[in-house]
Amino acid sequence: MILSSAFRNKRFAVLGLARSGAAAAEALIASGAEVIGWDRQDIAREPFEGRCRLIDPLELDLTGFAGVVVSPGVPLNSHPIGPHTWQYSLPVIGDIELFAQARASLPPHKVVGITGTNGKSTTTALVHHILSQAGVPCVMGGNIGDPILAQEPLPEGGVYVLELSSFQIDLTFTLDCDVAALTNITPDHLDRYADFAAYAASKERLFAMQVNGTALVCDEDAPSHAIAERLAVTGKPLVRVKTGDLAASGLAEGRSAALAGPHNAQNAAVAVAICRQLGLTDAQIATGLATYPGLPHRMERVCVAGGVTYINDSKATNTASAAPALAAFPPDPAVHGGGPRIHWIVGGLPKEDGLGACSDHIANVAAAYTIGEAGPMFADLLDGHVQVERCELISEAVRRAADAARPGDVVLLSPACASYDQFRDYEKRGHHFRQMVGVITGCDTDDSSRSNLV
Repeated sequence: MILSSAFRNKRFAVLGLARSGAAAAEALIASGAEVIGWDRQDIAREPFEGRCRLIDPLELDLTGFAGVVVSPGVPLNSHPIGPHTWQYSLPVIGDIELFAQARASLPPHKVVGITGTNGKSTTTALVHHILSQAGVPCVMGGNIGDPILAQEPLPEGGVYVLELSSFQIDLTFTLDCDVAALTNITPDHLDRYADFAAYAASKERLFAMQVNGTALVCDEDAPSHAIAERLAVTGKPLVRVKTGDLAASGLAEGRSAALAGPHNAQNAAVAVAICRQLGLTDAQIATGLATYPGLPHRMERVCVAGGVTYINDSKATNTASAAPALAAFPPDPAVHGGGPRIHWIVGGLPKEDGLGACSDHIANVAAAYTIGEAGPMFADLLDGHVQVERCELISEAVRRAADAARPGDVVLLSPACASYDQFRDYEKRGHHFRQMVGVITGCDTDDSSRSNLV
C-alpha cells in the first residue's frame, strides 16, 4: 500500500468504496487521515464499519475538508457531488491525484502516464512488460490492473506505468509525469462531455500537468496533431510518433503474435518510444516485444471448435476500436472461395450514431448478430448489406452464430459499444461471452492464459 505523511490529520470524504475508492480510503486511513466514506452498497461499506464514519458526503457540511475522492465512473457533468463540493471551494479528486500527492514520500522514481481513446491498455501493459523483462522495478495501475494506491511502493529507480482515462484525468491536478503519452483521439464518451472538443481537451490536460517531463504524441489523427502543434509552441520536450517508426527501427520483426495488426503496430511504436525515453536499449525493447502475451478481452482467442475460431474483443467499446477487429479477418480464397467469414456480435450501450470506421470493413462480415440497447440501431444500419440476426442477448447471438458458422469462419464479439446496458463492465461482458462459447461448443474456455490473435 502507498502511504504518505501528506495526508496525516487531513479530512477527506470518499464517495464509492469499490476498487479504487476502497484503495483510496485504506491508504488515507493508514496514512493518518480522517475519512468519511460512503457507498450505496452494504457489502462495500462493511469493511469500513468501525474504522471510519460512514455518511453520504452529500449530507455533510464539507468545511475544513481537504477534498472529496470519487470513482472515475461518477459523471461530474450530472452527479450532485460536484456542485455540492465546489460550493465549499474544494476539489473533487480521484485516486490518481492522491498518488500524485503521495509521490514525495516515495523513493526516487519515474511515472509514465498513457492516455488516448484506443490502445492505451495495450500500450500500458506492453511498456510494463518490456520494463519487467529488462529487470526494471515497475508496476502498472490506473485504468488497468490493481488500484495504484493498493500496490507496494517501488524501490529507488522504479517506474509507475499508469493507464489514464479522460475521467481519471478530470479528477487529477498535480500528476507531473516524466513521460506523458497520447495514443490517439477519436469520438468517445460524448455523454460525459459537452462536445468532442471538450473530450479532447480532457486528454490534453495530462500534458498541462507536466513540469519538466517529456510529452509523447502519436501524431496520426487531426486532434492529436493539433495537440502536438500546441505543445511544440510551448517549448516542452516533445516526441512525435508514427506507426511506421516501428518498422523503421527494425523492431517490427519478431514481435509477438499478440501485437499483430496495424492498430497494435501503433501501440508498439508508442511503447517503444516511451521505453527509449526511459533509457532502455533497442535490444531490451526487442526482447519485450517478442514475449508480450497480450491482454484478456482484446482480440482474445477463446477457442477453436469445429474449425470455427471464437474471438473475445469485448474491450472494443466504440466503432474505432472495433474496426481493426473486422479488418483482421479479410476474405480468404482458401475459405468458402474467398467469401466473408466473420460472424460479428455487435451492440450494447451506444456511444455514437452510425458504423463509423467499421463501415470500411463490412465486406468481411458474413452475418451480424445484434445485441443490447444498440441492437436495433445496428440491425437497421446493416440490413441490406449483410445478413442480420436480431438477438438481444449474447447467449442467443453465440448460439445462432455457432449454428451458422462453417470451418474457417470467425465468431467475433467486438461490440463497438459500452457494456453498461447489460453488464457492469466490458470484462464481465467478455467473461460471459467466454462462458457461453464454452457451454455451446463444449470447449474449455476457462484458461485466461491463452494467446491473443491480434
